[in-house]
Amino acid sequence: LGFGVYQIEPENAAEVIGTALEAGFRHIDTAEMYQNEQQVGEAVKNSGINRSQIHITSKLNNGHHEPEAARRAFAETLEKLGDDYIDLFIIHWPLPTKYDGDFVQTWNTLLEFKKEGRARSVGVSNFQVSHLQKLMDETGEKPSVNQIELHPYFQNREVVQFCQDNGIAIEAWSPIAQGDVLEDAALQSIADAHGKSAAQVTLRWHIQHGFIIFPKSSTPERIAENFDIFDFELSPDEMSAIDALDKGEAGRNGPNPDTFDMIPA
Repeated sequence: LGFGVYQIEPENAAEVIGTALEAGFRHIDTAEMYQNEQQVGEAVKNSGINRSQIHITSKLNNGHHEPEAARRAFAETLEKLGDDYIDLFIIHWPLPTKYDGDFVQTWNTLLEFKKEGRARSVGVSNFQVSHLQKLMDETGEKPSVNQIELHPYFQNREVVQFCQDNGIAIEAWSPIAQGDVLEDAALQSIADAHGKSAAQVTLRWHIQHGFIIFPKSSTPERIAENFDIFDFELSPDEMSAIDALDKGEAGRNGPNPDTFDMIPA
């Protein structure tokens, strides 16, 4: 269970992340694109918690896939975090229609960071099966994680199955479908039975499937609620009922990784 900081404004980020750490979160997921890495570093330092007990993830920005650009960007991430290493560094998007479709050179550069010890682990985000297979075929090195859009309405089953078959951990972004699950009658019924919210039931569903999740909120009460999911368990029937909510590709909210090609100006 991690804490996501997407769309948390830099001026508020250090305080919000501090609240999450106080609530018990020990895994913070940021990205160069989010522009709040510095605030993550500040919050961790101000927390009084030993750095070794906190897992920090960041992601390579889309404009920095070329090896030299990736090296500069990674050095800047460490500088903003105020640290000499990061626990996990990942490629944010594969961008198969950019850079001549060559995300393998980017992956090889991340492997350099791992070999140097500046990244304890390296992975990818939004990679499809074909992208993952290409990395593995051409480098012999599989990512430690693949962070993908994943929630009850879009269960991304082909990618999940491939990752599970190959020992690649699944991290879910948008775990509550950008809040869409909050009004779902089936989820609310299960929530009522446990005295929990629909969001908590959805997060618990992820956990019981073995997914790593990053709920995000700026509200202290909601942050605490998102962490409070370990005192109940969903039954097999309840898990199956949530599994049945999958809409396939129609349930996807974010961009399709096969065509997404946005590079910041």
